[in-house]
Amino acid sequence: MLKDQIQELAVHCARYRTPNGWRAAGQIATTTLPFFALFLAMYFSLDYSYWLTLALAVPTAGLLIRFFIIQHDCGHGSFFSSKLANDITGRIISIVTLTPYAYWRRAHALHHASSANLDRRGIGDITTLTVEEYRALPFLRRVGYRIYRNPFFLTIVGGVLHFLIIQRLPFTVQRSSWQMTTSVLALNAAIVAVYGALVYALGWTDFLMLFAPIVVVSSAGGVWLFYIQHQFEETHWSNEEEWDRKTAAVLGSSYYDLPKILDWFTGNIGLHHIHHLCSQIPNYRLQECMAAKPELADINRMTIWESLKCANLALWDEKSKRLVSFSGA
Repeated sequence: MLKDQIQELAVHCARYRTPNGWRAAGQIATTTLPFFALFLAMYFSLDYSYWLTLALAVPTAGLLIRFFIIQHDCGHGSFFSSKLANDITGRIISIVTLTPYAYWRRAHALHHASSANLDRRGIGDITTLTVEEYRALPFLRRVGYRIYRNPFFLTIVGGVLHFLIIQRLPFTVQRSSWQMTTSVLALNAAIVAVYGALVYALGWTDFLMLFAPIVVVSSAGGVWLFYIQHQFEETHWSNEEEWDRKTAAVLGSSYYDLPKILDWFTGNIGLHHIHHLCSQIPNYRLQECMAAKPELADINRMTIWESLKCANLALWDEKSKRLVSFSGA
C-alpha cells in the first residue's frame, strides 16, 4: 500500500474523532447494569449449581473486557470530550479492571508511538524476537522464550499474572515517574478497600468461586485480543530509519472480523488498524468509520478461525518479512 493511500485513509478516519456524550453515557449504562445483574445472578446460582455459575461467568467476563475498552478510550481522551470526565471514568473503572489508569495510559501511549518499530520493542506489547536474535540466545533463555510464547502460558497463565500481580508492583512501571507509581499504589489501596469489603461480606470461599472464573476468562480474552491485533503472519515491522507511524498502524495492525455480539463485548477493538491510525476515535464510532470507507474492511482482515492459526507464530523473519513459528524458522 502506497503512502498517499495511507494518508487518504488517515484523513478519512480523522473525521470520526468527535466523541458523543450521550453515546458514551449509554455505553456505560449498558455495561454497568448487566455486569452487576450477572454478578448477582452468579452469586445466587451458587446455591443451585456451580456449573451455572461458571456459565454466567463467561458473559460477565465479556462485560469486564467491555469495561476495559471504555477505560482504554478514556486513556486516549476519546470517550468523552471532557478530559476530566475521561479521567474520572477511567479511574473508577480501573478498580474493576485491576489496571492502574495513569500507568496504563502512559505505557499504552508509548505502545502507539513505537508499534512495529524493531528498534523500540518491549513497550506495552507482546515480546517478539527476530529469528537471528532467538538463535543467538543461550539455551536457557531460548527455553524461557518458548515458554513465554506458548499460547496457553501467554493467555491463561500470563494473563492472570499480568492483571493480578505484575500491575500491582510499582517497580515494574516502564519509564516510571511519581505520577505512574502513585497510580499503581492508589489503585492497590482501592482494591484492598473494595475487594476486602466483598471478602468480608461474602467470605473467602464464595468470593474466590465468583471472581476466579471472571478474572481467568477476561484476562485470557484480553491478552488474546491484544496478541492477535499485531501478531499475524503478514504483519509489518521496520527499523527506526524506515519506520512511519501511519504505515505501521495500517500494515502492522489487524482487522479482527468478529461476530456482532463479540464486537459489542469487545468495544469494536477488532478494528485495530483504524484505532492505530487514529486513536482519538471513540470505540462506538469505529464501525461507522469503516462503513464509510469499505476498503478498510479489506486490510489485514482475519476471522476467528484464521486467527487461531496465528497462535504458534513467535519470531519475526527479517528476510521474508513475516512472522513465523519456531519450526518455520
